[in-house]
Amino acid sequence: MSRQPVRQPGPTLAARHLGRTLAVSVGLSALLLTSLTTASATAGPETVTGTRAAAGTPVKHSADDGLCAPRQFGRNAATGTSGRAPAFPQQFALPAGFQPEGIAIAGTKGYFGSRVDGDIWVADLRTGNGRILSEGPGTASLGMKVDGQGRLFVAGAAGGNGRVIDTRTGKVLASYTFTTATPTFVNDVILTKDAAWFTDSRQPVLYKVPLGRHGKLPAQSAVTSVPLSGDYVHDPVNNNGNGISLTPDGRALIIVQSATGTLFRVDPGTGATKATDLGGAVMTNGDGLLLSNDTLYVVQNRLNKIAVLDLDRRGTSGRLVREITSPHFDVPTTAAFFGQRIYLPNARFTTPPTPETEYSVTAVGR
Repeated sequence: MSRQPVRQPGPTLAARHLGRTLAVSVGLSALLLTSLTTASATAGPETVTGTRAAAGTPVKHSADDGLCAPRQFGRNAATGTSGRAPAFPQQFALPAGFQPEGIAIAGTKGYFGSRVDGDIWVADLRTGNGRILSEGPGTASLGMKVDGQGRLFVAGAAGGNGRVIDTRTGKVLASYTFTTATPTFVNDVILTKDAAWFTDSRQPVLYKVPLGRHGKLPAQSAVTSVPLSGDYVHDPVNNNGNGISLTPDGRALIIVQSATGTLFRVDPGTGATKATDLGGAVMTNGDGLLLSNDTLYVVQNRLNKIAVLDLDRRGTSGRLVREITSPHFDVPTTAAFFGQRIYLPNARFTTPPTPETEYSVTAVGR
């Protein structure tokens, strides 16, 4: 999902948080003006390209899967006659120097993690305005998911851990150590009915945090590691297991191996993997995964696009239907649904990070 963050010396925590809030408040209008000017000079906010189904073959389009907030979006091509900023902007700013990676959405709130210090930023999707929700542990916060109880599950990167945050208060409800081995890079997470599953890009395992009745969080002793076997071959040098999703039938997991661009179906009971047959399509630079019914969206970060796959119910085979690109993509990493939109943070891996480097979030249509 990401390379190691570059840390820079900086001000005190309180000063940094105040500065981030002011920077976003002041810089939002300028960023929106820039994005609107850019959009007006292009063919549109996003384009659809790439491989399509053969002539005469029905092409499936993802529908709202019921997990997204049923909202009507305001006009985004220009501000209204009142001069107010557009509702639900297609692009908005994150704090300077934030180095975003993960995203989760609940209601009209978007949650974003920093690769620098693990801070969690919450933004109102209606305006783009935001604030620090929870101070980080000093190590990166990567992939994240929010559950129906308002709990944010966060992958802890090189910390070899994960934590659960109350989105109402920012309080850390639980923290789990997955491994003390090195190297480790806990990269992404998916929630099932009875567990939270985390990938590790530098270890050939998945980590399982079992959930009790009504989603009760377990003790550290209940956390287990599930070794990956079967078709999966671990690369000791490059990033491996990255984004993670459920199969369309909900009975297994899907991971993408960044080093090879291969999707794998994973048996959660045994860790046995089987490469998903995509008819020759390769998910190069595969990062975040996002599932809606039998449609899987694969973020290909450095390629600045989203591959849209039509999978069979078991996740054993699929085909590339189309690709989504945007002039506003700048190495997007992960994605989250909101209605008929997909929101993605721009990690900007190809831009040398400084405390003043600007970062943003971009929304495209499904």
